[in-house]
Amino acid sequence: MSDDKIPPPNVWPTLRATDARALITFLVDAFGFVEVAAYGEGNLIMHAELAWPEGGGIMLGSDRQDGSKWSLKPGSFGCYVVTAEPDALLAQARAAGAEITQELEDTDYGSRGFAARDPEGNLWSFGTYRGEPRPV
Repeated sequence: MSDDKIPPPNVWPTLRATDARALITFLVDAFGFVEVAAYGEGNLIMHAELAWPEGGGIMLGSDRQDGSKWSLKPGSFGCYVVTAEPDALLAQARAAGAEITQELEDTDYGSRGFAARDPEGNLWSFGTYRGEPRPV
């Protein structure tokens, strides 16, 4: 892969799923992630990468309960995702059947966002807050 196609370094949260293929489909349809890679056979996903259109992404795989060093309990994940369009994203998530756990709200720190739960039980918060300026 050429260097101009490799994204700059950033944080990529990871999670495990009891049905990784179904979760990938949900995250693409409900929240707008883009499936970049999925390695495995059938419903067993060894590694999948979903890009967030506004930067970064997540990695996930099937829960294999094989005692690996990267064993995570499905449904125990939580993530905040920055989006410039929380109203449109909420409508998309609702249309795809996402469980909305917090309706759109404006915060006192300048964010507008909502929260939802995916079919595995993971919590997702989407909002416009991009973080505080970094110290120089």
